[in-house]
Amino acid sequence: MSASSDVGRIARAHANWHWSEIVFWCLTLACGFLFPSRYLIMTDIVRLALFALSLDLILGYAGIVSLGHAAFFGIGAYSAGLLAVHGVITQPVLALIVAGLVAAVIGFLTSFLVIRGVDLTRLMVTLGIALLLEALSERFSNITGGTDGLQGIEMAPVLGAFQFDIFGRTGFFYALIVLFVLFLIARRIVHSPFGLSLRAIKNNPLRAAAIGVPVNRRLIGVYTLAAFYAGIAGALFTQTTQLASLDVFSFERSADLMLVLVIGGTGYLYGGLIGAVVFRMLQEFFSNITPEYWQFWIGLVLVVIVLVGRARLHRWVLFVPNWIIRQFGGQKATVAVSEGEAS
Repeated sequence: MSASSDVGRIARAHANWHWSEIVFWCLTLACGFLFPSRYLIMTDIVRLALFALSLDLILGYAGIVSLGHAAFFGIGAYSAGLLAVHGVITQPVLALIVAGLVAAVIGFLTSFLVIRGVDLTRLMVTLGIALLLEALSERFSNITGGTDGLQGIEMAPVLGAFQFDIFGRTGFFYALIVLFVLFLIARRIVHSPFGLSLRAIKNNPLRAAAIGVPVNRRLIGVYTLAAFYAGIAGALFTQTTQLASLDVFSFERSADLMLVLVIGGTGYLYGGLIGAVVFRMLQEFFSNITPEYWQFWIGLVLVVIVLVGRARLHRWVLFVPNWIIRQFGGQKATVAVSEGEAS
């Protein structure tokens, strides 16, 4: 059997859906019916999950560390807001795509700066881009609204039929559908030859270049794609909250995103999704107990994750499902843990 056929077989095996993935999405959909009073926070989790997914594409698969990923989130947020305020595009779905494309263009233009450096340089460049865009947004307050934010955002019904409501029901299901569609696309990409080449670049860029992988073009491509996803997340934020302010570019937003991936893990797409759920739940739980010190408790959770190890925590969580399957099905449940996490 040739090496190419081996690679294709492995890629197809990883691309097959596991039962736990189906359960995950079914439970996510069920939450929309089981917790009707929690639509707003669930929508926030979905937006954060999509935002984390965008960062995982470059961090988990290409090894690009970014502390300014909020730049593309903010571009998408303001693009969707300006399109709605000036009545250029009133259909939310079309405006969502346009906002993502605007963020992708900015991502493509800035990618040439990012790929020129290594870890520390990339951190500074990405952070600088976000700070620069935040400063420009404040400078041109006649367009962005400055510190007061963009005023007069009113969203048309989704597809002309589903009006956004104050309870957040439409916003939740709208955001969830967008997340699921973009997740399917990302899943297909990471299990394609393009995704496999990204893993090779992350592991050893010099060796990847030596075997013929166009390293720079691959990094530019995935960085542009991640910017598109982040722009979509930002546009969802504006459309579901009817708000766009300078906060969308803030460093805290990018830092929270890194915490989400620390909790959930990188290099497998569900890390950002699971991390978003855990992070927001912990944030709400600790905020209700100690509003002034919730960050301390989240920091303590991160320390525990580092000391215990994420792979071990996954095994503890799956202990009961594994026992049930061993008793009744004879198979052991598995969880998708990347090589980096297993170590």
